[in-house]
Amino acid sequence: MNLHNPSLQPVEIADLKPTQISLGMREVQERREQWRERSGKDLEVFLSRHVVPTVMGPKQRHYLLDHHHLIRAMIDEGVKTVMVSVTADLSELSKNSFWVVLDNRSLCHPYDCAGRRRDFDAIPKSIAKMEDDPFRSLAAELRRAGGFAKDPTPFSEFQWADFLRNRIKPQKLREDFAEALTQALALAKGRDAKYLPGWCGPDAIK
Repeated sequence: MNLHNPSLQPVEIADLKPTQISLGMREVQERREQWRERSGKDLEVFLSRHVVPTVMGPKQRHYLLDHHHLIRAMIDEGVKTVMVSVTADLSELSKNSFWVVLDNRSLCHPYDCAGRRRDFDAIPKSIAKMEDDPFRSLAAELRRAGGFAKDPTPFSEFQWADFLRNRIKPQKLREDFAEALTQALALAKGRDAKYLPGWCGPDAIK
């Protein structure tokens, strides 16, 4: 990768490209509520603490490396521009080579809302067209509830989402999120979850 010192620059939010297929819309809604609670200096401080990292791809387009939920919330709240930090320039690569490099470095997540691996072409062209994965929202809430620790492993919450997807019925998640979270908390402490990033269950399960 052609790494360089990150530089801040304003970018039209509508021009930002995602590097994953899905996100959790429940989490997006929470970001929107957080956004509405802030104004003036408080909003400036919030934005300064949430630098939006991008990588330059083909045709000099900015591809998000993080904060997809925040950016989607900003879109829904009518925000037009955002300051981004360009961390690498891969604009000279072909489209396919660009995605292969990102994939090899765990900088993209081409998995759909059912946890299935897809072709790179399935990654939406805009943030607004990303799929909703309710289990991604459940995984985020599980972490906030202490079910697992924040971990630097790329896309760790998607790994937890897939773990929960195979153990909690989608209907339960749709109809009773609180009960689904209770189930998730119990599952997170079990031995079956021990391989997952941030697992913080007991050392021995009786």
